[in-house]
Amino acid sequence: MTRASQPRARFYRVEVAYNLFGEYSVIREWGPRGAAGQHLLVWFSNLRDACAAADRWRKRAMQRGYVSEGTTV
Repeated sequence: MTRASQPRARFYRVEVAYNLFGEYSVIREWGPRGAAGQHLLVWFSNLRDACAAADRWRKRAMQRGYVSEGTTV
């Protein structure tokens, strides 16, 4: 997702991943485009909770003005 309403375009990314320990992680990254941003990793014991959390963070970002650029495969 990107937010172009500011002088410098920003990005926000939310991703659900499965790790080697049998846990699910939600990775969030944000910052100015073209520069190193910040990231946060949160672990969950099941996929349902991880997806629900990722969806909440995605919705919150969209309320703050970020727009989706599409999906990647």
